Amino acid sequence: MAPPQGKKQGNDTRTHEVKGIPRRSLIAGVAALGVAGATSACSRVATADTGDGGHLLEQLRAKGVVRLGLAGEQPYGYIGKDGRMTGSAPAIAERIFKRLGVERVEPFATEFGSLITGLNSLQFDCVAAGMYITPERCGQVVFADPEYQMRDAFIVPKGNPKNLRTYKDIARTGARMATGVGYAEIDYAKEAGVRHITTLPDQLAGLLAVEQGRVDVFVGTAVTVRNVVKETGSTKVEGTPEVTPYMDGKPVVDVGAFAFRSPETHLRDAFNRELHKMKRSGELLEVMRPFGFTKDQMTTITAKEKCKP
Repeated sequence: MAPPQGKKQGNDTRTHEVKGIPRRSLIAGVAALGVAGATSACSRVATADTGDGGHLLEQLRAKGVVRLGLAGEQPYGYIGKDGRMTGSAPAIAERIFKRLGVERVEPFATEFGSLITGLNSLQFDCVAAGMYITPERCGQVVFADPEYQMRDAFIVPKGNPKNLRTYKDIARTGARMATGVGYAEIDYAKEAGVRHITTLPDQLAGLLAVEQGRVDVFVGTAVTVRNVVKETGSTKVEGTPEVTPYMDGKPVVDVGAFAFRSPETHLRDAFNRELHKMKRSGELLEVMRPFGFTKDQMTTITAKEKCKP
């Protein structure tokens, strides 16, 4: 899964302390952190699209801090059990925003389904949660180009007794499926004909539900599934090989990216320039590898491509 909390590589600080937050379990505690963040001071900036690309980058430079919206999902952006922010997205954000003249990154944790609402209501400055780019979301926010591409995987009981290797298998067997709130996997399952779908707070809750026999399978992204099975050391469950979902009969490869408020194209473009430099040099993979990503997850797909209906 993610590297041990507090681990550093080179000059890259991979964790950031969340002041006043007690130690958390592997993933739990996101909701409480979101409430704490909601009560903190929060600057108000214009959100009307004036066509000038927005001024948030200049404001962030002046304040010296950028607030990142997290969703408590490993390995993308979450609060570790030591109460510190970690994940691939915060690690990327720290490097890029420093290069853009913003010295500090701070977490604002909330539920995944509240990320876009929280962003557009000014609770934080960007979504740093590995959010999948979809045409629907492109109508609500502006995405940077993706930092990764991803397929899915399943958490199943040891030995995979129902032989679940595709969404069609879940539908065919009538298996009880769970996934995260607001996850794209819900639509993939419905497309395949899955009827019994439960939503749970996170992948750790999903693993426990499979262990306890409350569901037959938990569906998440491939890296997330691999990491949570490895991190917990569970002997009762296993992760399947990668699964390709289908929509309208076509295979889907999802991509995840940072999201910004729609007027803030100036900030998005500046972020993209630094992200592309990291891609070309190999630095992006270097930053993401400790969180379970491999060369197979690197991508040249653009946000523009994925925003097309």
